[in-house]
Amino acid sequence: MIDKNEFYREFSSKIFSSPIIDTALKSVNEHLKKILPLEVVFLVRRDEALESLRVIANAAVGTTAYPKEIIPTPQSLWLKLLTFDRHSPYIGDKDDELSCQLSKFARLSAFSHLIVPLWRDKNLLGFLSIIAKGNGQYSMEHVDLFHTVASPSAVALANAIAHENLLRFQERLIDENRFLSNELLHTRDAEIIGANGGMKHVLELVRQVAPLNNTVLLLGETGTGKEVIANSIHFASPRKDGPFIKVNCGAIPENLIDSELFGHEKGAFTGAAGEKRGRFERANGGTIFLDEIGELPLQVQVRLLRVIQNREIERVGGTRSIPVDIRIIAATHRNLETMISEGKFREDLWFRLNVFPLFIPPLRQRVEDIPSLTHYFLKRKSRELGLGKLPAIAPGALSRLADYDWPGNVRELENLVERELIRNQGGRILFDTLVPKKLSTSTPTEQSIGNLVTTNLDEVISNHINMILHMTEGKVHGPHGAAVLLGIKSSTLRAKMDKLGIRYGRRK
Repeated sequence: MIDKNEFYREFSSKIFSSPIIDTALKSVNEHLKKILPLEVVFLVRRDEALESLRVIANAAVGTTAYPKEIIPTPQSLWLKLLTFDRHSPYIGDKDDELSCQLSKFARLSAFSHLIVPLWRDKNLLGFLSIIAKGNGQYSMEHVDLFHTVASPSAVALANAIAHENLLRFQERLIDENRFLSNELLHTRDAEIIGANGGMKHVLELVRQVAPLNNTVLLLGETGTGKEVIANSIHFASPRKDGPFIKVNCGAIPENLIDSELFGHEKGAFTGAAGEKRGRFERANGGTIFLDEIGELPLQVQVRLLRVIQNREIERVGGTRSIPVDIRIIAATHRNLETMISEGKFREDLWFRLNVFPLFIPPLRQRVEDIPSLTHYFLKRKSRELGLGKLPAIAPGALSRLADYDWPGNVRELENLVERELIRNQGGRILFDTLVPKKLSTSTPTEQSIGNLVTTNLDEVISNHINMILHMTEGKVHGPHGAAVLLGIKSSTLRAKMDKLGIRYGRRK
């Protein structure tokens, strides 16, 4: 006959012998195996986020080792756990679903099972599970003994859960700090060159839309500076003190993009050792910039549509909806309307994104900005390369830049400046390796217009409009249309074309 008071004192001293629950449970195991049949003892948590039982700690007799992981919890068992009302320890059997699942996890066929429900403030935290090999190993005397230690066991489990949450929160803070520091590096210092030149119209639209909360779609060729414009919108908005999260949709492998954007729960798939917050959750209270959105797979487009509509996400492997307070800025260099006709982009998502389209002109259409951009990159790259003296630009060098077609846009100019600084250290910058592609690759129409000399204002305007229409293949309004490139309303452009006798309409 075991004395209850002595058992209570010994058990309590063991379960609180260490702040590390695994160490404490091993001490409990060493004590229990001396006084009753025992194979393994589990401390099990009822995890509502995962809708499963999860092993917090375990200790086994001998060399047997059990992992700390999720216990398979069928939906039928989880529903029973939601209405579980037993407060006293009891002996489990083959007809008890909870007992069967726990013993199956312990890889025992013939077993005896003593289950101690652990309650804290009318909340079922989990169970203390004591399992022995063979049938009929536990009696009502053992049930009475463990009735005395249910309370200290519940306190130990509550402390273990609190410690686990604290560690997770600490890891999240470290991760968030590292992530956001990387995301925000140099972001606030991003400059827009051409505010009084070729980008004037774009920045006027930025000033209009930044204070609002609507979705913005940035359109333009690769390298035009869409990310810089997204930065400007965010930092000119009421969300400027919140996170600014950038996602290159084309750079994430398709099998990882769901987890990267929406996060995942612990155990959602092989290798998911812990829960992970996705980019949308990280952007909560701020802005998320989805660059190259045309690269998103169709199944991810469906989930993105839900985020835009309901402002909530669901993690991979999760069942609960998580609200997010975010502003979405998307960007692409692709023609999404063509992708819709090809079945590669969802039309309903296009309508949601295309609330406020903003076209970023390519560098060849803002030639007046090339000198200021060049000087800006010279200063920045000289500083980055550790050059003590800012080199001079040779006469005629800027003219070479103006004659170039710039297929890579501003990014190509930046790379060219860096290359020239490395090649001509201590000398003048010549840009003599640049081939004037504008002259060699221009169409007959562009060449004839460029060579036409006239002093009549209407003819100059007519020539310029014809050149822009040739570039847009006759498209007057909408993204990439002539009106957008000229920075005027489509109705104004049509009126001007009617006056000048210019025919319009899409060319096949």
